[in-house]
Amino acid sequence: MKEFLNDLYEAMGGNHLTLWLVNVVVWAIIILALPLATWLSTQDYEAAKTSLNVVWGIFMSPFLIYFVNFYVFGPLLFFMNEKEARSFRLYNKLSNRTRYWIFGLCNLITIPLFNSKFFMLWFNRDRIPDMPEMTTNMWIGFFSGMFMFFLLNCIVAAIAIGIRHFIRTRQIRQQLKDEQAKHTEAELAWLKNQINPHFLFNTLNNISSLTQIDPDAAQDAIAQLSDLLRYAMYETNKKTVPIQGEVEFMRNYISLMKLRCNEKTEVNYQLSIVNNQLEIAPLLFISLIENAFKHGVSSNRPSKIDIRLEQTDDQLVFTCDNTNYPKDDADRSGSGIGLENTRRRLDLMYPDHYTWEQYLQNDIYHVKITLQSNHL
Repeated sequence: MKEFLNDLYEAMGGNHLTLWLVNVVVWAIIILALPLATWLSTQDYEAAKTSLNVVWGIFMSPFLIYFVNFYVFGPLLFFMNEKEARSFRLYNKLSNRTRYWIFGLCNLITIPLFNSKFFMLWFNRDRIPDMPEMTTNMWIGFFSGMFMFFLLNCIVAAIAIGIRHFIRTRQIRQQLKDEQAKHTEAELAWLKNQINPHFLFNTLNNISSLTQIDPDAAQDAIAQLSDLLRYAMYETNKKTVPIQGEVEFMRNYISLMKLRCNEKTEVNYQLSIVNNQLEIAPLLFISLIENAFKHGVSSNRPSKIDIRLEQTDDQLVFTCDNTNYPKDDADRSGSGIGLENTRRRLDLMYPDHYTWEQYLQNDIYHVKITLQSNHL
């Protein structure tokens, strides 16, 4: 029974005290406006009381109809979809169309019930002293008034449903927005987790090759790798990081990658940043640098890598040019996910605020990313 009552409470809107107070205040203003104006103009308490009784007699039914539709008929019948009905375990065998019919029927019963005093007036008209004989015109006026009052109640019910629909739509949009934000954060975390193992995999392969050539240099490289991993693991847990740390990370990483290159490989890099406090997504460009060393270096042919990071007044530009030596199937230096992950992270972090340029010309592979500084 307790679980059923909890489901009923949630279906009716839960603990929205502010919304309930707003509804009460608005109706209090509507009902008390005329009595208050009467008292302010006449300073007559009895006149104000009489005015209140008259206004309440007119608005009592619309008042009740509004709250019944807003908190009962609307949530439990009009807006409850099939999924909610199943979780609520009420009306779970009824279609939405059937619930709409039940909603209309409930209002057709409730409105006359809340206006029963008018019907009783008609049934007890013979008992009213000095009640004049009802003429045809009087009957027409009486039933016209009844119809108009019934229509007023229907309009109030429609207003209650309209307001509930507006609130429900905003709630659904906010829920979708929150879910999308959570999904985006989860996807960004997944993409970044793909970057770190990818980076580690390639670097360990480089050090493994170096141990056969120069063990002392390999030992230094391991110490340098330790510093890089410390940054990757502990300094990049935030959505954005100061670009100064990123620049230092890229500089150390390039130095580490150069250890595996021979004298036929020329590596140039220029990292020029004006504002060291500029924030940027962590490890954003590292996959492009990895690809440059992975696909741009040959052991027996001349190779060249040119990496640049420049900041202007309104842009941050990363450019990487390298000779193109596509890896063969025997090369297990990586899975080739770097470019795809970088592009996806840019779409999530800087939608519509970056440009991506990528092409192969004269055996030189070129990639350029331009970020708008005012959106970093």
